[in-house]
Amino acid sequence: MISPFCSYRCLLLYFLPGNDYTGKHGPPQAFFALLALLAVLRRFFAQRGADGQATETLEEVASAAVAQRRFQAAVLLLFAGVALALALVGVYGVISYAVAQRTPEIGLRLALGAHRQNILGLTLARALRPILAGLVIGLAGALAASRLSTSLLFEVKPSDPATFAFVTVLLAVVALGACLIPARRATRVDPMAALRYE
Repeated sequence: MISPFCSYRCLLLYFLPGNDYTGKHGPPQAFFALLALLAVLRRFFAQRGADGQATETLEEVASAAVAQRRFQAAVLLLFAGVALALALVGVYGVISYAVAQRTPEIGLRLALGAHRQNILGLTLARALRPILAGLVIGLAGALAASRLSTSLLFEVKPSDPATFAFVTVLLAVVALGACLIPARRATRVDPMAALRYE
């Protein structure tokens, strides 16, 4: 950025006696120089206060104060999303494998007259038992480790019941969604093909 003092010195050159800028074209050139100086001063003081110090709004100061915490929270949220996606893929893989291993049993049940809704309920019940056990163990571990995160929390208690309930319900819904696809696949098993399944 051009310094306003440099422009001020250039403006003084227009009015010094004996320079080449005075004469019949002097006053218009001086007028344009004055306009240029005013534009430079306007830009200079728009970025700085009347005392020459840089000025910021309260929102800018508050945003700069929490920028590092906001970045840490965003990175933590990203890793939490990746962990949730890995858990979803893991649950889906385990339940799919269990359904594939039990294909002959499911085919036999269907051949003996079991309804497809019963097969769906049986597959979901067997899948949800380890998921519920994992949720209980995870809640106990989170409550035990919550004291370590006290310094990172703002206006939230380490053992906030609403947060724990929300996370538990979210994980249960995600795990149930991961179980539904293999369970519905189990209801579409052809009994004759399942009995020949090796």
